[in-house]
Amino acid sequence: MEWQDEGAVLAMRPHGESSAIVEMFTARHGRHLGVVRGGVGRRMAPVLQPGTQLAVTWRARLADHMGSFTVEPLRGRAGALMGDRAALAGLNAVTALLSFALPEREAHPALYTRSITMLDLLAHGDAWPLAYLRWELALLEEMGFGLDLTRCAVTGDRDDLVYVSPNSGRAVSAEGAGDWADRLLPLPPCLLGQGPVRGQEVAEGLRTTGYFLEKWLAPALGERPLPAARGRLVEVLARVL
Repeated sequence: MEWQDEGAVLAMRPHGESSAIVEMFTARHGRHLGVVRGGVGRRMAPVLQPGTQLAVTWRARLADHMGSFTVEPLRGRAGALMGDRAALAGLNAVTALLSFALPEREAHPALYTRSITMLDLLAHGDAWPLAYLRWELALLEEMGFGLDLTRCAVTGDRDDLVYVSPNSGRAVSAEGAGDWADRLLPLPPCLLGQGPVRGQEVAEGLRTTGYFLEKWLAPALGERPLPAARGRLVEVLARVL
């Protein structure tokens, strides 16, 4: 069994004396694991950092075996972000959530493209926190837990949408919320594609997407807690936005 693809490293752990088990999100084969010979060595370990984009060849004797990767670096990312604590936290959150949410060996080409774009944006200062928020929204959609932010769940109106129902994941207008407003989640304009964007809006949006990641997505995956990397990113952004 053999295929070639490209992908981004999600995680790496030592295997035996010198090899590593590498988890990747690939363009055409989804989240996939494989052994890299010499993966913990001085030459290969820097290449196998989360976020690094690789050209890979996977081989195995049988399709259901873990198999092995032969890798060639295409684009490194972690090293360039070492001086930016927030961006590095963003990289770790993206890779950790993909590892957490994606089923193994199931292709998600649209999410792959969006994730690579997201990783590239981390080097561009103020542009990426909003992109990250929208990436979480896209992750929920891809995993089957998309939010309906097009019209009010109560009145049917498309205007003045300011809340999200934690029960249905649908938008609610100020009029439709009524006395229930304090029980609803915030719907900042940036989640609707409206601007200009204030930093506080991104924080509010992360509160909302975080709720659905924790209360909808995580239980569907066996009640595993969300990756700590996501919480660390939220804490970092709360200080810098």
